Amino acid sequence: MNLLLMSNSSNAGSGYLAHAWDAVREALGGATRLVFVPYALADRDAYTATARTAFAAQGVTVTGAHESGDPVAAVRDAEAVFVGGGNTFRLLKTVRELGLIEALRAHAAAGRPYLGASAGTNLAAATIRTTNDMPIVEPGSFDALGLVPFQINAHYLDADPTSTHAGETRAQRLAEFHEENDTPVLALREGAWLRVRDGRRTIGGTAVTPGRGPAVLFRRGAEAVEIDGDVTELLPA
Repeated sequence: MNLLLMSNSSNAGSGYLAHAWDAVREALGGATRLVFVPYALADRDAYTATARTAFAAQGVTVTGAHESGDPVAAVRDAEAVFVGGGNTFRLLKTVRELGLIEALRAHAAAGRPYLGASAGTNLAAATIRTTNDMPIVEPGSFDALGLVPFQINAHYLDADPTSTHAGETRAQRLAEFHEENDTPVLALREGAWLRVRDGRRTIGGTAVTPGRGPAVLFRRGAEAVEIDGDVTELLPA
């Protein structure tokens, strides 16, 4: 597969995908036509326009999947696919209703570029059970694309030791997941991504959190581990 799974599409204070263009261009290879999957947001036209403007500067033409009379055919024939962020529950519900689950899986299995950010990254995981999003709709099932055999938590936030907030931290919520499940969870901080290519799994990007690396791996019954670079052995197929 050829996957680029980004925690976020915009870092604070920077433009759309500005932190990740080198990785995006590498993942696209020579692809110059991209199908954008905008279903995680309500205003699909505006969201597609944002992606279209950003990719145009890179010489890549963007078509929204919703702009086609047949979204399945659009994905099936796409050189590359980018699934944007927003609400993961809405995204999963919509791609299920449109019959895009198998089309997206087939696209990725064929080795064509699959790019995701935020909800689009969550969708590539085994399930969406470790998303941070509110379940604003019922997707019918939490099962996602399963392009990687582990869970992903995009937008991972570390606990702030100076905060007076007494609620659960993100780490505590992921620990609750492991009270019931064995599947590892890859937590991607802002500015980071997972690259899957030629059987290798690599963590890239530079986290915007001062003094922190790009990602953390959570496993049941084990201490959380900071990870970076080649993590193929830690995240086997």
